[in-house]
Amino acid sequence: MALSQSDGPQPAMESGSDQGAPDQDTTVLRRRQAVLAGHEGDPHRAGRLSVDPDPTVRAAAFGALLRLDALDDDDLLRALGDSDPTVRRRACVLAGRLGSARDGSELIVDRLARAVSDGDASVVEAAAWALGEIGPRCGAETVAELGRVVAGHDSPLCREAAVAALGAIGAPDSLTVVLAALDDTANIRRRAAIALAAFDDPSAEEGLRRCLDDRDWQVRQAAEELLADD
Repeated sequence: MALSQSDGPQPAMESGSDQGAPDQDTTVLRRRQAVLAGHEGDPHRAGRLSVDPDPTVRAAAFGALLRLDALDDDDLLRALGDSDPTVRRRACVLAGRLGSARDGSELIVDRLARAVSDGDASVVEAAAWALGEIGPRCGAETVAELGRVVAGHDSPLCREAAVAALGAIGAPDSLTVVLAALDDTANIRRRAAIALAAFDDPSAEEGLRRCLDDRDWQVRQAAEELLADD
């Protein structure tokens, strides 16, 4: 639901600015109004609150727009480009939900691919999950961005989400990255083993057989189950 000029000017979203900052009580009230808008069928109120000065209100308003099936690509791009990581993270989750239900636009996919380089790890994790929900529609550049997360991100949660996304996308070029993840932490090794099921390649089967000797029983179990299905 793109806003028109009649909805009023969009407030500045500069981090750290406290000019005209509303008090906590009114912020809580507006956040509650944003949530209720999604349950009461009021997309106009949700759209108006999606440009609120407080990021938690904006995040709730974007969620309300999704609930009302009124979240269009312009809204989503605006949320993905928000100055606050709370909103960007929420936008990634919403994009993933939409991606599993309808064809996502190239602009949304491209913006999510940029989000996996976000400075906030929680945004990176959410963006990787969303790209996994979009799946094979992701292009080579997106796969490369996810590969960089798997290979070098400081956060294990981000690496795990990126490995899972690569498995969901199933691009042949990402097999080497997924195999390398078998040397990471137990959770990531387990996720990598599951991701290998997406690849029709002898190297993928070799990787699963290697997992049969993993020191983590869940990694071994995942490999056993996947190899039994062959």
